[in-house]
Amino acid sequence: MKTTSRKSPAAWLAWVLLALTTTAFVLASSAPAQAHDSLESSNPADGSTVSAMPAKIELTFDHTPIAINSIVRVEDATGTDHADGPVQIVDNQVSQPVKPGAPEGKYTVVWRVVSSDGHPIEGTFTFTAGGPNTAPAAAVATPAAAASSGLPGQLVVVGIVAGVLVIGLLVAGVMIRRRLRNPENEA
Repeated sequence: MKTTSRKSPAAWLAWVLLALTTTAFVLASSAPAQAHDSLESSNPADGSTVSAMPAKIELTFDHTPIAINSIVRVEDATGTDHADGPVQIVDNQVSQPVKPGAPEGKYTVVWRVVSSDGHPIEGTFTFTAGGPNTAPAAAVATPAAAASSGLPGQLVVVGIVAGVLVIGLLVAGVMIRRRLRNPENEA
């Protein structure tokens, strides 16, 4: 007579939950390593008014971006780009020269760089050139409001962990239900 050892549905569910919990813990503990760089400040600052068009736009990041496919567009109200030449990256500072003679008015800076972790990050901010300067004279840069797009790395990890747990629980429920419905599995 052949005997087989079968685990009860409750024991099987306990093993599945243990595996899912271990996976969730491993994923959650790696969350800080998945955070992308972020824009710390810009010059001109987001929403500021400067007395004259600056010679260059400066972006300061919390880490040094990788100098691959970096783009900084300096667009006026008509969408004309007034960037002049390639983006320059020195340490954590990204700068984009502006064409001489760029007109006064409102500008939107659209930027995209590759984060030090290899993932592209992007954002936008605005400033106005040619009006009274509302920023304090000593302040070179202030935090940009629209620093990056996308969700923070930790939210992504939490979403992944929650998804894995939900899928695992659904699979476990289906397997237990099948075992309970099929009497031939009772040996």
